[in-house]
Amino acid sequence: MAKMKILFWLPQADASAWLHGLARALPEAELRAWQPGDNAAADYAIVWHPPRELLAARPGLRAIFNLGAGVDAILALERDQPGSLPQDALLVRLEDSGMAQQMGEYVQHAVLRYLRRFDEYALAQARREWHVLAPHPREAFTVGVLGLGVLGAQVARAIAALGVPVRGFSRSAKTLDGIATYSGELHGAQFDAFLDGVKLLVNLLPATPDTQDILDARVFAKLERGAYLVNVARGSHLVEQDLIDALANGTLSAATLDVFREEPLAPDHPFWREPRITITPHCSALTLRDEAISQIADKIEALARGETVSGIVHIGRGY
Repeated sequence: MAKMKILFWLPQADASAWLHGLARALPEAELRAWQPGDNAAADYAIVWHPPRELLAARPGLRAIFNLGAGVDAILALERDQPGSLPQDALLVRLEDSGMAQQMGEYVQHAVLRYLRRFDEYALAQARREWHVLAPHPREAFTVGVLGLGVLGAQVARAIAALGVPVRGFSRSAKTLDGIATYSGELHGAQFDAFLDGVKLLVNLLPATPDTQDILDARVFAKLERGAYLVNVARGSHLVEQDLIDALANGTLSAATLDVFREEPLAPDHPFWREPRITITPHCSALTLRDEAISQIADKIEALARGETVSGIVHIGRGY
């Protein structure tokens, strides 16, 4: 039996550790790091932000494994240049692989920071002011989680463990113990009911054409006045000027942003000059190599046996 052939692509990084790990996990496979001009046959591709040349015109490719939960870059490639994805190849995203705990910790930190007003203490320190601020009432500090996929559901549970009210929104109906859930179309009645009275909004939606610019002035106005925003999904979700305006007029009190339309964030971007915006460099949930390799190897072996796997992306929906 011929060895299965696997392509690997991780731009701007040393691929050797990944290839060694994959070789240990899949000892019967033939692994190679893709190089421009490599048009040889492959059964599977393991990639992050791949160029079109890697994927297109590979009729034998059975599945493409994305080295992250977000597949927006691959789907954007297909939208911009139709035919980039082999017609019969599955697109498979990473599911958790150590990211859920990291994301939960990141968002818990942001929730506690705003609940206990530590952000305001930091501003007071910069002004050399000494005064005690009353914490927000915990029972009224409602946190809304936009997106209840694998990561979103885990984040919602992590926030609920802090003892604050939590609600979640998703396109399809979900049930989570102790969390009020809403579902339906974006900007529909259930979406507006979900937003009403939210004190802190966490965005974990997938990046699709439907969700682009979803974090805008209309959404901010539906929240409790002086609410907080935490965006750990994609920069394309946020209308940047609407955030700046909302902070200026008091609609929002502060924001924590881990993702941006252009990364790295340009040194002259106005977000750097706004002290109420906390910036982190897309680090809320990093892909853990060993966990990711184990998950991908298990799924490749399952597909090779003719079995079905989870994490398959519906190309039309974008997630």
